[in-house]
Amino acid sequence: MTVTAYLAGPDVFLPNAAAHAARKVEICSRFGLHGLPPLNEEVETAAKALETWQAIYQKDIAMMERCDIIIANLTPFGGASADAGTLIEVGWFLGKGKPIFGYSNTSESFQSRMRTQLGDRHAEFGIEGFHLPDNLMIAASGDAPGLVCLRRAFHSGERPIGLWS
Repeated sequence: MTVTAYLAGPDVFLPNAAAHAARKVEICSRFGLHGLPPLNEEVETAAKALETWQAIYQKDIAMMERCDIIIANLTPFGGASADAGTLIEVGWFLGKGKPIFGYSNTSESFQSRMRTQLGDRHAEFGIEGFHLPDNLMIAASGDAPGLVCLRRAFHSGERPIGLWS
């Protein structure tokens, strides 16, 4: 049986999202996985009775239901942390007890990114000082093997799963 992987991340917002997704699907194929990227090219046709955003949500949930694992791009997007939608998808897989594999293309700690984002005006704010790749609830969301690998690679200074870039 071929394992089906939901390919989550903010990559869907890239100007070349379809080509980027095709590369990830091809990489999955090389490793014996069937990659499913949540592209929304066909959603406008499907969104006759529903708002487009609702159709995208329903399509993505149905796609996740068909998947065995998630491979999540947890590279910071639009701020110090991973993409909010991707985090919902990771939480969905966590709740279903399905394996979670996460990666990030930055080795800068969450604490450092938050300090930069908040700046001097908010120096009094407490920030997690655990030297983790992202918020502790993301980094420690169970014993998911992929997130454990992400923490290990982050702490060793390696760039996790560089073949995705």
